[in-house]
Amino acid sequence: MSSSVCRRLHGLFATAKTTSLPKPPKATIFHVSPAVSSDPPTDKTLTALVAKFKKNSSSNHFRRHGHKAYVNTVRRLAAANKQSYIDEILQHQKRYPNITNEGFTAQLISLYGKSGMFDQAHKLFDEMPQLNCDRTVMSFNALLSACMNSKKFDKISELSSELPEKLPIKPDTVSYNPVVKAFCEMGSIGSGLLVVNEIEKSGVQPDLITFNTLLDALYRNDRFEEAEKVWGLMQEKNVVPDGRSYTAKIRALMAGKRISEAVEVFQKMGSKGVKPDAFTFNALIKGFCDDENLEEAKRWCEEMLKNDCKPDNVTYRILGYHACDKGDFEYALKLCKEAMSRRCLVGSPLMQLVLAGLVKESKMEEAKELMELGKSNSFFQYKVEWPSDE
Repeated sequence: MSSSVCRRLHGLFATAKTTSLPKPPKATIFHVSPAVSSDPPTDKTLTALVAKFKKNSSSNHFRRHGHKAYVNTVRRLAAANKQSYIDEILQHQKRYPNITNEGFTAQLISLYGKSGMFDQAHKLFDEMPQLNCDRTVMSFNALLSACMNSKKFDKISELSSELPEKLPIKPDTVSYNPVVKAFCEMGSIGSGLLVVNEIEKSGVQPDLITFNTLLDALYRNDRFEEAEKVWGLMQEKNVVPDGRSYTAKIRALMAGKRISEAVEVFQKMGSKGVKPDAFTFNALIKGFCDDENLEEAKRWCEEMLKNDCKPDNVTYRILGYHACDKGDFEYALKLCKEAMSRRCLVGSPLMQLVLAGLVKESKMEEAKELMELGKSNSFFQYKVEWPSDE
């Protein structure tokens, strides 16, 4: 990153600091998948998990191919707010020769970041020379992502402007995307737009992630005119929009009750050969539910299936709660049963609401069926109680 660009970015971030920043999270940054049991793991269970992981780490095959095990173990510990245990198992990795491999160490930096442990991520990055591990743009990008995941938006200024000048690192497009994201998260979208111009001066081109980040932020803030300019810039740079690009616009249009325009955008996606995903359909379904049009929301759920797109947790919750609100408990029951068959979590509160509605309408057989399904479900254990007589 050139000195002039660094100074420009530093100045931009200094300006953005006047915006109130989100407080760093006290708990996990991971999106934790629900466990089979809703009971929290005991310290004894987690201690055993740590011991087993450290034992498995002695296997070179595990260290080379066990990425999923690393992620899942750290996720479980983060969900239990056991940052000291996370540090223990990641520090343990330093004893193995893999630590000299930048890809392996970058993975550890990333895991720290996803747990909200940026200081530890930064410390490991600083220690890499002593660990005989090269630092290139790969580990630099991992550090920037750790900074973003830890919600340390203001620190990205320091990292992106100072480290490339101190180290023989040439930032790439991936390096700049967290910078743009940080500005957007701090409410300084205009500065994020300026970064696009600055990075081009460094010989780096913005990519689809860059533009989607900007589109998402602009549409969330109802800045449609500026968003259209970003679409024009994408066309100019030959960056092809994807489902996320269109979904951001659809979500904003539906939120603004501009339903016909949102449907037109959906149709345009099809004409451009862009396949909608669950996020796209959920935006439409939520919009119709917010518009008190349950029947149209149902239709779009059916359309979702016709497009070989599976409903997810969000789909079932949006439709389930709105169906209950409309008194359509039979449809809500259908959704709960379908969700369980697809291993989608609808949550005990929704199950309880559906159960109460069925009992109120004297549909006892259906209510008993739902309660038994909730208790016997092998994937999620729902805590659902029979409604008390009033």
